[in-house]
Amino acid sequence: MLQSLTNRRHFKDLSEAEILALAISSEEDDARIYATYAAELRDDFPASAAVFDEMVAEENAHRHRLIDAFTKRFGDTIPLIRREHVAGYYNRRPVWLVQNLGLERIREEARKMEQDAHNFYLAAAQRSSDPDTRKLLGDLAAAEAGHAKTAGELTEELEGKAGEDEKATAHRQFVLTWVQPGLAGLMDGSVSTLAPIFATAFATQDPWTTFLVGLAASVGAGISMGFTEAAHDDGVISGRGSPIKRGLASGIMTAVGGLGHALPYLIPDFWTATIIAFIVVFVELWAIAWIQNRYMETSYARAIFQVVLGGGLVLAAGILIGGG
Repeated sequence: MLQSLTNRRHFKDLSEAEILALAISSEEDDARIYATYAAELRDDFPASAAVFDEMVAEENAHRHRLIDAFTKRFGDTIPLIRREHVAGYYNRRPVWLVQNLGLERIREEARKMEQDAHNFYLAAAQRSSDPDTRKLLGDLAAAEAGHAKTAGELTEELEGKAGEDEKATAHRQFVLTWVQPGLAGLMDGSVSTLAPIFATAFATQDPWTTFLVGLAASVGAGISMGFTEAAHDDGVISGRGSPIKRGLASGIMTAVGGLGHALPYLIPDFWTATIIAFIVVFVELWAIAWIQNRYMETSYARAIFQVVLGGGLVLAAGILIGGG
């Protein structure tokens, strides 16, 4: 790793030919990234995909202008120099780290990409001694600034019917992929672990034993729910999104739901731990009711009946069984 860093050139040490070659390779890379984003978004967000298609065309046009400038001054052989060859030069995140994070994350990444390119062309223009090259780099800096504004205003520019459709689709996909399985996991973890945890608590009145039972029940339920969610639907036909994302959302939230009222039993005093656990249960159940109302468009009355009443009955059953 250290050798890789020491082998990099500093931007201030690059020749004008190398700066132009770096700009050419950077434009090519950015065009390919935007093309990937467009392909990723085309089915669900066609209006945003069309904007990225336009940005691909612009990046390719910039690359052609840079190649013409290079060959005019330095000949046909363009040296291979890329971002990773230059110390301190901005890097692009791998596409797979961004493309699966949703429309807004892609838009934000595009805005940052164009701002980085703008800053590069300003610095490159200052290094050039040739008037034509300096003008070209300045023009490209201005163009990239315009692209940054375009990327930053994608939401505003898509405020018509297409934009509203995309927002609705993005919200629906977020609910199907993250909220729905996460909520199912939270409900399962919060409610299904109430009986074993509080039965153990009142049967033993031993906080540590209760915590271990709660930990085992929560982690076990989380693993089970996560694998079940990921395995039973690949998302291709249902449109519910990546099974890995849904499995993670369901599994993690199941474990969190159970651990919420298991963790208080790390407190050595039984009644102090139990009172805190009751409070946590109350907060959990009302949080679930709020999430159902907020994202699943379930009325508060129905959510309270389903979650709070159901959870209360399970809690009471655990206490009666453990205290009997």
